[in-house]
Amino acid sequence: MIIDSKGMKLLEQSSGRTTAELMEDAGKAIAAAVESLTGPHDSILFIAGKGNNGGDAYAAARVIHRKAQVYAAFGKPVTEEAAAQYDALPDKRHRKRNLTRAIENCDVIVDCLYGFGYHGDLNDKARAYAAMINSSGKRVFSVDINSGAESDTGRYDRDAVISEYTFALDCYKPFHTLRKEHRLFKYCMLLDLQIPHTLKSDFLEMDADLFFRNFPKKDESSYKGTFGKTLLIGGSYGMAGALMLNIIGAETAAAPYIEAGLPDAIYPIAAGRFITPVYHPYSDYNYEEVLLPAIEQAKAVGFGSGMANLNIRNSLLDLVLQNARGPVILDAEAIRLLQHNTYIFRFVREPVILTPHIGEFACMINKPVHVINEARLSYARDFAKENKVYLVLKGANTIVASPHGEVYISQAGSQALARAGSGDVLTGIMAGILTRVSDVFTGVCMAVWLHGYLAEYACSTLGSEAELFHLERYPEIMEALMHNITAGKDQ
Repeated sequence: MIIDSKGMKLLEQSSGRTTAELMEDAGKAIAAAVESLTGPHDSILFIAGKGNNGGDAYAAARVIHRKAQVYAAFGKPVTEEAAAQYDALPDKRHRKRNLTRAIENCDVIVDCLYGFGYHGDLNDKARAYAAMINSSGKRVFSVDINSGAESDTGRYDRDAVISEYTFALDCYKPFHTLRKEHRLFKYCMLLDLQIPHTLKSDFLEMDADLFFRNFPKKDESSYKGTFGKTLLIGGSYGMAGALMLNIIGAETAAAPYIEAGLPDAIYPIAAGRFITPVYHPYSDYNYEEVLLPAIEQAKAVGFGSGMANLNIRNSLLDLVLQNARGPVILDAEAIRLLQHNTYIFRFVREPVILTPHIGEFACMINKPVHVINEARLSYARDFAKENKVYLVLKGANTIVASPHGEVYISQAGSQALARAGSGDVLTGIMAGILTRVSDVFTGVCMAVWLHGYLAEYACSTLGSEAELFHLERYPEIMEALMHNITAGKDQ
């Protein structure tokens, strides 16, 4: 389960256990995790803060079977429960007074300075402690949240503690799902505190099992129009490849009926490469006549990839938004057209999905990239709610935010996707899946997960040649994956 700090507090309050009992359970779980990762003769140093996260450190140090001591970074804890754990610690493990010497004499440091309630910037004393930890050369574990990082926003201080392992207490927090962005820990270990998960989380999770559970299957009576038509409108002179990558994406998602609207100048290029789509070549003079029937009949529309050199792109965008009868995915040039026109979302009847990378999103909301990167999750959620759209903010951890406050943070993907064209494939995958999946948020999350997972799946077979992975291989990889899953179920 992924939940924010407010939700975690509510879970703790509804658990029927006191704060002291929860702290004791957390201490035992932390001690067991540390013991599982260290040798029997390793010396453990807990660096404790003044809150309940520090109390967890004292509880863990009291029950651990390794040689352990605690450094009280800010003196005796201020919460009643944490102070009780401080007082209960045996004399032989009492707090160290010289942190430099304690770090020199330990093998492993456990960071318990701050927990999920932290926000803001590290003060001078905490910054000094974090610098000592990071420069120590010792193995470092962090409890729940790396000190200096915020639980819910993804924001972190430039001097935040960097760990080998971070122990997520009972639930994953948004911070844990953004590892590829902040890179503050290498591994995340979930410690089960047996707290009943009685709340519904706003954070959706996705994996292979959930994906294929939600992916509609064709039965024996299916035909090409069973699920409806997928319409892709894109490309322009000099950028024919973008539309063809859309088509590759739709084929990857097994869209049974693909239609493509494209300038007549690039029609021969696309038609020579793909023979199954139904094409709608148009000119500057007949685009409405050619495309309107296809737009009105499509179950989902992908629009905007590779249209930078198209003179009528503004008119086409209006045509799509005014006449679509299903979800509309806007990519690339379509997003740039909306930089100062987001008000038009108020007049659109069907769901709109925007798929910007960080640079496009920065231009859209008129904020510097580095400012957004400090709190990508917050900016994404706020934009989706305010504009009543689905936002897919692409990145190492792609964020999907719905207009209703739901969030999905993708863990799938690899560096092989850091290339031109991968976003065009995603648009096609999304259009194909939304043709078959009725719930828009679920379908968008499925597309983002699949896009990343197939890159991982392919690169796992290429090893050091991951950078040579070709986007054109997506459909065959998906077919092989489906075959393996079907074979596994048959067995």
